[in-house]
Amino acid sequence: MAHGIIDAWAQHPTRRHLEQPMFESLRRWTRGALPEGELPVSATIAAMDEAGVALSLISAWVGPRGELISNDEVAGFVAQAPDRLVGIGSVDITRPRAAVREVRRCIRELGFKGIRVLPWLWELPPTHARFYPLYSECCELGVPFCTQVGHTGPLMPSEVGRPIPYIDQVAIDFPELAIVCGHIGYPWTEEMIAVATKHPNVYIDTSAYTVRRYPPGLVAYLKAHGRDKVLFGTNWPMIAPRKALEGLADLALSVDVEAAFLAGNASRVYRLPAATTVNQADHQQTETQ
Repeated sequence: MAHGIIDAWAQHPTRRHLEQPMFESLRRWTRGALPEGELPVSATIAAMDEAGVALSLISAWVGPRGELISNDEVAGFVAQAPDRLVGIGSVDITRPRAAVREVRRCIRELGFKGIRVLPWLWELPPTHARFYPLYSECCELGVPFCTQVGHTGPLMPSEVGRPIPYIDQVAIDFPELAIVCGHIGYPWTEEMIAVATKHPNVYIDTSAYTVRRYPPGLVAYLKAHGRDKVLFGTNWPMIAPRKALEGLADLALSVDVEAAFLAGNASRVYRLPAATTVNQADHQQTETQ
């Protein structure tokens, strides 16, 4: 497996994020135990090193329960490992004008590369009026809008994760907007593939799914006309990068398709520097110099 991978969907979690009761279903699935105290940034970097992940896009989490991971906390995590972590912002959509100002701050002042808002967290579809000022501002700033599609793993309703009609309509209304749809859209994966095929600026990332759980239709799309439209993601810390990538060779991707999937597509969509080769030994040597 080549090094230099970009993880398009990750979090460096805070304790208050991890302890949310709505994530109990995820802990059952992953059999994950909560860490004692706050997770150090070094733990996220170590998980990346195990799988040859050069860059991880780590997002803030803002919702009706408040800031589970604030934009400033994300900026602080990035500052600890600026060559390995890239910030993605989030905002409170109940105050649209303030949300637009925060989007501008995230991109212009904090140096983030995109904005992510999860419709299920707000129990509103992405076609709701509160989202539209954000889409417009992302277009103005030239950054992607990231969202979740498919059923909702946490204990929240899933309807707002349908690619059709919701993502389809947003892409019609904002053809300039790059929309990155995380979690592949299951059980509506075929809808998600159809929407990504229809709209030039709609993309799919594979976060929250291991390679061995990718639906056959997604793999076929990745190998054919979707080779420029699918981004690798983990949803760390729910899934460790090494676990997410187990079985990659079994997909029998061509060299160019694998390179685009693991790094090239994310680098292009998020306008990132080319991912560099990183392995654990090199990283440890750098730290000791």
